[in-house]
This record gives sequence, C-alpha cells and structure tokens, in this order.
Amino acid sequence: MKNNTIIAPSLLSADFGQLAQQLDMINRSAADWLHLDVMDGVFVPNISFGFPVIKAAQRLCSKVLDVHMMTIHPENYIDAVRQAGGQVMTVHAEACTHLHRTIQQIHAAGMKAGVALNPATPLCAVEEVLEDADLILIMSVNPGFGGQSFIPQAISKIKRLRLMIDATTKKPLIEVDGGINGQTAPQVVEAGANVLVSGSYVFGAADPCQTIKGLLGHK
Repeated sequence: MKNNTIIAPSLLSADFGQLAQQLDMINRSAADWLHLDVMDGVFVPNISFGFPVIKAAQRLCSKVLDVHMMTIHPENYIDAVRQAGGQVMTVHAEACTHLHRTIQQIHAAGMKAGVALNPATPLCAVEEVLEDADLILIMSVNPGFGGQSFIPQAISKIKRLRLMIDATTKKPLIEVDGGINGQTAPQVVEAGANVLVSGSYVFGAADPCQTIKGLLGHK
C-alpha cells in the first residue's frame, strides 16, 4: 500500500448509541478523514442523518470532515454543510444540473469540492471539471446502504480515471466508496486511488484501530 493513502471511516456504519466513544476511537486511529453520508431518501433509497450529526462530529472529532451529499439539489446545502463543520463537500454529478457552478460555490464557501459518480455513470460526466474539482469519488457499490459487496468493474473505472487525472495540471484525489476491506483496498490503491472510504469493515471490527492500520498496509 502507498504510504500517502487516506483512510476515511464512514460514520454511517457507526453505533450511534455510542457516538462519542466511536468518534474518540477515530481520533485515536490512523485515519485522516471522517466520511459522512447525508442521504435524503430521494436521490438514494435511504435516509441517514443531517446537519446536527455533522455538528456533533465537528465537536467530537479532530479529523477532516468529508461530507458526501447523496441528495437532490445539493447546491442548496452548501452553506449548511460549511456551518456544520464540513471541510470537504462531495456532490453527485447525477444530481447537479450546473456542476461547474456548484464546484465554484463550494470553493467560495471555503471547502474542498468533490464530485461523485454512481457505478453506471461514465467518466465523461466529470471530464470537463477535472481541473476544478479537488477529488473524484468513485462509487464501488450502488449508493444508499452500507455493507454492500464491492463491484469489481470499479477497478477498471479507477484505472481509466487515473489516466485522465494524470493528464491534468490540478490532479484531484481519487476517492473510492463501497465494499472496501482488506482484500479490495490494495486493489483500488494499485489502480490509482488515494482515499479509501470504509464503513462496516472498520466499525464492525473487533479492533477498529488495528483494522484501519491494516487498510494502510501496516501489520
């Protein structure tokens, strides 16, 4: 594994009855980011949590807050994400009529801007904003629920995106979300990913901190 890989545990898989303890574990871990999936039940078939939880995470967690908006009209929530403590805001290309403008608005709010692609969405959907976005998120499961199995075709997609990004001057990060575990993590890093989102594999582990180290390639 590359030593500059960023691990972003997904709060979606945490035990919300023990939220403070779970976030304390993340603080003590080798993770760099905390991934927060905001779902509206419209763009994806599930409802997760909103800004009060992000605000709580901001108070309790010292890691970068990586907010993934799985919602329609994500541009309507840019200020709310920033005020809640978000430092990275990722929107879906499928949900943005004016994607370039939305990226600009996220930057104007003082956050890094990411663009996510569902498994069936082709890379050409982000080709024209690679010089503007700070990261591209490849969904390696269909969005909406944690604990799904990794879609193998994501490897080819990551490799092709890496070639596209290497031809740019800005070189946004490649984030991968869905089915990341001890087997798939090395594969996506080898394909060109920089940021690994892992939910149930981390929070369901007997020793989550050691599991995060394992994702980084440490024994």
